[in-house]
Amino acid sequence: MTADEIVRTLVGVLLLVAVATTVLLTARAASPWAPAAAILRGVVQLAAISLVLTGIIRSPLLIALALTVMFSVAATTAARRLGGLRTGLAPVAVTMAAGILVSGVVVFGSGAIAFSPRYVLAVGGIVIGNAMSIATMAGRRFRELVDDRWEEVEGWLALGATPRRSTVDLVRRAVSAALIPTVDQTKTTGLVTLPGAFVGAIFGGVSPLEAGRFQIVVLAAIMATGSVTAVLLTRWLAPVRTRPSLRER
Repeated sequence: MTADEIVRTLVGVLLLVAVATTVLLTARAASPWAPAAAILRGVVQLAAISLVLTGIIRSPLLIALALTVMFSVAATTAARRLGGLRTGLAPVAVTMAAGILVSGVVVFGSGAIAFSPRYVLAVGGIVIGNAMSIATMAGRRFRELVDDRWEEVEGWLALGATPRRSTVDLVRRAVSAALIPTVDQTKTTGLVTLPGAFVGAIFGGVSPLEAGRFQIVVLAAIMATGSVTAVLLTRWLAPVRTRPSLRER
């Protein structure tokens, strides 16, 4: 990358951040500086990971370490979104790990994608990131539903239903809601969006057909991981005896 390309990239990114921040400030949004802070953090993190990956891309041990760090950060982030590390870390980490493990065994065990360090890192990173988002959405949506429909839950409990039985319908709704973005992304791939993995593979010199094959496997892995994670996490959270909003205060 030349110095001119770096300068042009910085100018373009700064202008886009300025647009987002100006619009949010004008609208008096609650967190107008959040996009700018997120972009700054993303730039620093991507620069750091780019330098690190240059040295580890061929080392299975270092790639395993990198994926462990990614998973730890993802699980911690999702757990914080669900009320804190003390109560949220174990459910999030276990259910995410289950989903990722199932998808990894299928993807690499079936030979759909070659089991090599670079592919393990690429697929693992993508799947971990999506598992984090789906876990966050599933957990938050479940708790919102329990809070909104607490009278219904309380009614079931009063009739003698178990805590798990009293929220069984809310679990189904939370799982469906958490998977909507993934389902929509998969349905519209190639028509509305061109996924990053697909575009990156083409830019890397891979044929469009091979890039498409890789992308569809990745999308299927995300769907499987998300489904397992969302179902297991909401069922873990399902036995509710106290209204979430009251318990968290």
